[in-house]
Amino acid sequence: MPIYKEEDKKTKLFLKLNYLLLFVIVAAMLFYLFRVPALDNENIIIVVSVSATAIVVFNAIKSIMDRRITVDLLASVALCVSLYERQWVSAAFINLMIVCARAFTYYVEIKSHSAINSLMKLKPEKVKIRENGKIVEIPIGKVKNGDLVIVELGETVPVDGLIEEGEADVDQSSLTGESMPVAKKKGEQALSFTTVVSGNLVVRAEKVGKETTFEKIVELVEKSQENKAPIYTLINIFANWYIVLTITGSFIVYLISRDVTLVLALLLVSCADDIAIATPLALMSAITHSARHGAIVKGGDYLEALSKMNTMVFDKTGTLTKGKLKIEKVRSFKEEEEKNVIKFASAVSSLSTHPIAKTIIEYAKKENIPEMKTEKFEEYSGRGMTAVYKGELIVTGKLAFLQKMGIKITPKEIEEINTEELKGLNVTLVGYNNELFGYVALTDELRPRAKETVEQVKKLGVKRTVMLTGDNEKIAKKTATILGIDEFHANLLPREKLIYLKKYLSRRHKVAMVGDGVNDAPTLALADVGIAMGAIGSDAAIEAADIAIMKDDLSQIPELMKIGRATINVIRENLIMWGILNVLGFGLVFLRILTPDGAAAWNFITDFIPIINSLRLFR
Repeated sequence: MPIYKEEDKKTKLFLKLNYLLLFVIVAAMLFYLFRVPALDNENIIIVVSVSATAIVVFNAIKSIMDRRITVDLLASVALCVSLYERQWVSAAFINLMIVCARAFTYYVEIKSHSAINSLMKLKPEKVKIRENGKIVEIPIGKVKNGDLVIVELGETVPVDGLIEEGEADVDQSSLTGESMPVAKKKGEQALSFTTVVSGNLVVRAEKVGKETTFEKIVELVEKSQENKAPIYTLINIFANWYIVLTITGSFIVYLISRDVTLVLALLLVSCADDIAIATPLALMSAITHSARHGAIVKGGDYLEALSKMNTMVFDKTGTLTKGKLKIEKVRSFKEEEEKNVIKFASAVSSLSTHPIAKTIIEYAKKENIPEMKTEKFEEYSGRGMTAVYKGELIVTGKLAFLQKMGIKITPKEIEEINTEELKGLNVTLVGYNNELFGYVALTDELRPRAKETVEQVKKLGVKRTVMLTGDNEKIAKKTATILGIDEFHANLLPREKLIYLKKYLSRRHKVAMVGDGVNDAPTLALADVGIAMGAIGSDAAIEAADIAIMKDDLSQIPELMKIGRATINVIRENLIMWGILNVLGFGLVFLRILTPDGAAAWNFITDFIPIINSLRLFR
């Protein structure tokens, strides 16, 4: 169902018509049952029952033409028999149940999207931009990439972009679910549909219209309704057989008993719409709840997979750690100053997007170390980088890579490097002119809730936790030991991570892969459930993952597992309740305790039990 498009108006109109029909049916039943003197006439309830039945029959015929069997077919049979037997109250009860259930479903759908709808209403029609030194106001649809957009106190940021001027506290709850505003300053990202709660900003537009993060999230929430969980498919198959068997069974009972009243009562008990509504309602409620708290689940199938998860694989850098490296030590093996090690390292790093390269570049700028112009830059994924300076090769990276590239490293130097690695530091070596020039030792902090998250997922049934990393064995072992991770594999190239992940995939194991969504896109796609951390502002992360967690909060993973488990439990509870209530209803009919009117009332009352149970997830 579209969230904010024109079709939403049609849904609201249909909802109003349902409410109107609901009112008419209730009024007619009251007049008939309580015999209001002024309207003591069967004609009222006859007209209402026949009119409402015609709608159900039309829907049943339409479904059959679409090669689908729905509960409307069973309801149509029951309603037609009710009308034939002049059981007006029975027909009215069944119609009342169908109208109530569907009006209720449409109401919940609109309610579930109300947060996004309210935000869309805040979308400004006009936007202020700075053009040729002047501030002009233009329609939001005319904003282009590169425009300088002015966002003042209390206004909503209309684009994704880079902050060029100003400082402000920004409410990002629409995207991340965070209750506290986030401080933003020049050089940082501003995202669409976040609100400036203090200060002012000038944002250079980088993504506008449908390309913005918020619009992509809206689209994902829409599409999530299309991805049905396997349990939902099984219930639909079961429901189809149930409908066919019920109609066939009722016909057999009639052939044996020739009692139309008995058959009618059986049909009225069985033509429930509750499971057909309660199951998708449970899935929709869980997905909506997750979205409101900054986790985009792309379909009910992933919620169900989470409930069965028994193996969880984590990437290390940027997932279990903050991914914000800090230089702890710079060491030169030559007589030259240590800042020359940074000078050579930054010369190679300038064309790389690797986190270590970025950290070295930032450090060089901070220390006012002049840039060196290099040529013939090459990057070897997961191993290191090379560039040519004054005809000689600069090599940075891991020990094995430098040795392979012909850099001479003495046993004493290797011993010192091993000592630093034993401290849990990431050591990036710098070689020049076939000799080891020095190294840069970096550290990466663990995320505050990393250990707690690993402990919680284990309590929730994950039997095996695994860490895959490109870092060396010593760093990997230290991290795994601190966090309580069962297995780890170090010194991995990106393609090797895929190989290891494939080893864990099997029919017996449901495997989740947790990564940053950018470097880990292939592994996220391969796993049963790919979970991208900190996906806010990253198109690659949002598109690669099955579940995109907008903020860098690992604690949302066990929460999502609980939601998935609760959702499947609610669906199973609904099936059990539905089975018990149907068997009990059939028993009361065969014991002649329930007449057709009583059977219709039984159906009406019991139908709302599974629906109300599903709504627990919405809250």
